[in-house]
Amino acid sequence: MKADATLDCIGLYCPMPIYNTAKKLKELKPGQVLEVLADDEGIKEDMPAWCRTTGNKLLGIEEENGEYKAYVRKAKKGV
Repeated sequence: MKADATLDCIGLYCPMPIYNTAKKLKELKPGQVLEVLADDEGIKEDMPAWCRTTGNKLLGIEEENGEYKAYVRKAKKGV
């Protein structure tokens, strides 16, 4: 999946990947996609929940060898 920016959260544990995602999304324009790299399994539950509460869109989470790539599209308004 094509992303406009990548955020490396490898080695970070809840809540830091979500905190850093929120911070990084503020730098992006509405509609842009952020790729979040993580190795904390909690991202599989945390990222969808965070997206639901913030209005951002989770495009998907890929898992490979214990590492996760979450793709988040910044909401058109806010965030």
